[in-house]
Amino acid sequence: MPPFPILDFDPDRKAIINPPPAKPGEELPARVVPCFFQDVLRDLKAAGRLTQIYELRSELGPVPVYRLEGDHPAVTVYHAGLGAPLAAGLLEEIIGLGGRYFIACGGCGVLDGAHDVGHLFMVTDAVRDEGMSYHYLPPEALAQASPRAIAALEATLKRHDLPIHPTKTWTTDAFYRETPARRDRRVAEGCEVVEMEAAAFFAVAAFRGVEFGQLLYGGDVVIPDGWDRRGWHTRGDIRLNLFELAAEAVLQI
Repeated sequence: MPPFPILDFDPDRKAIINPPPAKPGEELPARVVPCFFQDVLRDLKAAGRLTQIYELRSELGPVPVYRLEGDHPAVTVYHAGLGAPLAAGLLEEIIGLGGRYFIACGGCGVLDGAHDVGHLFMVTDAVRDEGMSYHYLPPEALAQASPRAIAALEATLKRHDLPIHPTKTWTTDAFYRETPARRDRRVAEGCEVVEMEAAAFFAVAAFRGVEFGQLLYGGDVVIPDGWDRRGWHTRGDIRLNLFELAAEAVLQI
């Protein structure tokens, strides 16, 4: 047995509790945008661009699942959930209901204040400094985005003449334990940003055999001199644009 329980990976694909499958004829659209922006979902729904087609449930309350309306193949949209355990659990259920191709959009902390608010980051690798990914992949330092999802994001950004910035992220649930020493180690390892879910997303996707990519925008600054919120959560135009890019990219996979 490994010295720490989190390293005791079990590859058995059948667990005691498994995500419920969709009923015949009730599968969700296979292309999915997990979106972290509740304000964007609210505004899209108010504009008639989202139609609720399903509902996930937990003790936190209902999680509506939507179809994105428009002149394109159907796209599933839902709030991705905050933190690796919730995000991974919701992803498992969406996969069980038919999701196969995913481009998530969200925000992140930047580990270098030189990056402005709104800077786009295409995540390629995630340092696994959370617990969820170790239940889906053998112990190692990184989880990776799907090559097909990365290619779709690159093509979409290029189409809009936007910079392509591949990045390694530090995934940690313990945002109150982002100490200066830990931040410095992650920077030395090549991390440019920090967030809470990417490593778990990539691990679940690899285990379940689906495609997953993630596009982030730089928000607050996480540096030893102090934390600066920079009003990142109020940048509605950036957040909507990021959603639109993710929705376009997921159709390219």
